[in-house]
Amino acid sequence: MGFETGLLTGLHDPVWRYDGSFQAPQRDHKDVDPVIWERDSVVWFSRELVKRLAARDGASAFGAWVARLNYGNQDVSGDPGKNNGLTNAWLSSSLRISPEEQTTFIRRLLRDDLPASARAMQLTRDALPEFAASDGWTIHGKTGSSALAKTAGGRQGHGWFVGWARKDGRTLAFAVHETARNLSQGEYVGPRLRAETVRGFSGWLE
Repeated sequence: MGFETGLLTGLHDPVWRYDGSFQAPQRDHKDVDPVIWERDSVVWFSRELVKRLAARDGASAFGAWVARLNYGNQDVSGDPGKNNGLTNAWLSSSLRISPEEQTTFIRRLLRDDLPASARAMQLTRDALPEFAASDGWTIHGKTGSSALAKTAGGRQGHGWFVGWARKDGRTLAFAVHETARNLSQGEYVGPRLRAETVRGFSGWLE
């Protein structure tokens, strides 16, 4: 969406400086380009992108793009009664997608089969982090994490690692999702799933 609309023009362009418009952890108070955005999961950069898209093309542009891409349930309304779809829809809120749907989306990205230019899809693929797995697979993927609830039993959350892996001319799309309980403070599921996947991708195939 960012590359196709021209709001993002290259892997390292634009560079946006954190200005405090959106709340963010201290680690994300820095200059961010598309590669850093994907590598570090910088939420304020996502929000800034959607804000700029809405300012230029209208408030409905984000939802139109999600529908055009046939992404999940395509619901960008956000949290009920909070009118925050443009900042929160994809953060454990209204926009939902199953692992099966996510894998189908990745396959389409790999085949240049999404409704965007070949250049935009290539830049998207190139922006995702690359990891060398111990069993010979080269993995490209993106994590995500979110809290679900805090109960007497501790913090609950869920996370995912989505992308593709290549080895010996073979390419596989994947989406790994997990819900966890009793998370310690500062612990997130996504990075743990990424580490497990990179450590032994072949094990996920069994």
